Amino acid sequence: MSPKRPSLYALASGIAAGAVSSAVTAAYSATLGRTRFMVKQETLPLLPAGSDPIRILHLSDFHMTPEDKELQHFLSLLGDIHPDLVIDTGDNLAHPKAVPYVVQSLGTLLDVPGFFVFGSNDYFAPDFKNPLSYLRGESTLHERPSLPWQGMRAAFQERGWKDATHQRHAINIRGVNIMVAGVDDPHIDRDRYDTIAGEPLPGTDVAIGLTHAPEPRVLLRFSEDGYDLALAGHTHGGQVCLPNGQSIVTNCGIDRKRAHGLHRFAHLWLNVSAGLGTSPYAPFRLFCPPEVTLLELTTHP
Repeated sequence: MSPKRPSLYALASGIAAGAVSSAVTAAYSATLGRTRFMVKQETLPLLPAGSDPIRILHLSDFHMTPEDKELQHFLSLLGDIHPDLVIDTGDNLAHPKAVPYVVQSLGTLLDVPGFFVFGSNDYFAPDFKNPLSYLRGESTLHERPSLPWQGMRAAFQERGWKDATHQRHAINIRGVNIMVAGVDDPHIDRDRYDTIAGEPLPGTDVAIGLTHAPEPRVLLRFSEDGYDLALAGHTHGGQVCLPNGQSIVTNCGIDRKRAHGLHRFAHLWLNVSAGLGTSPYAPFRLFCPPEVTLLELTTHP
């Protein structure tokens, strides 16, 4: 006896159910999936014995436009965390008129000691890309209009934040000597690591390296020079992930398992922020909520 063929009604019902499921997933990723902001907390035992904890707020990838009111509101609340140090790893802009919205939203965080490096989307306006193109490898930079990154840099510096791009800075927080150094965005080949190469400054207790994109060639240099921690963004955590949070693509040389979160890389710790925003041309997140990271540095157990 031959098996019964599914009825047209059953086939239509299955297609309709699949379509509804896809529509619900798309709606979620473009709404709640994109605006369910969170503060992710991590602890790292990097401080000398007897030190008080130091809290570092790691920000990245706002991709700000004037219309991003929910993002602006979330950023404005972060001053209530009262971190000891703020690190911004770039891609703050996605619109030529976004600088005032970034500065105003950061608010009192700009009164906290801070360091920053920029990413390609601080320098150049976003453009449309087929999201499926990321499956073929890293995105490439086409000719795009410039964004007013100089004005944002000046505003950050006027409030006291320091540009770590190809510079080495020292800061003392509660008796702990911290060195921060960074490179320009390696995703567009602007990194010039040799300008900061070498061991941390004498007397450094904790050395932190900054890069927008977590490219292994840069991370290995930080590790070889004896840095303790590297901070990066760029990947958006994969932006669209599997239900277990595993990224599908990273848009750079870092492996998918370390596309976001805190991991070991060679001899240092690496925190890759999933970031807060998305490109205006790909405004969705799935199984990868937007985040900032609050890193609490403590003494060794």
